[in-house]
Amino acid sequence: MSAILFHPEADFEMMEAAVVYETMQHDLGKRFLSEVQNALNHILINPLLCPVIYRDVRRGLTRTFPFNVLYRRTGDQIIVMAVMHQKRHPDYWKSR
Repeated sequence: MSAILFHPEADFEMMEAAVVYETMQHDLGKRFLSEVQNALNHILINPLLCPVIYRDVRRGLTRTFPFNVLYRRTGDQIIVMAVMHQKRHPDYWKSR
């Protein structure tokens, strides 16, 4: 079983998005976090299924929110590099 680790900035942006969604509608932030968890569960099942978008970084998708989960697999770890809104500049996370 793989372990999931978050880059500190990826964790921050995920939680920041959850807060924004929660201010829009009660429990929407919780639904967002649940969707990210669902994407992570799919990544854990088969981490090589998602497409490579840059070097060894792959992109998983959430279903109902416009967010990508960018991650790399190193040994038995999944390292989440970004939880990125799809309208954001696609290269902002590359320095992580």
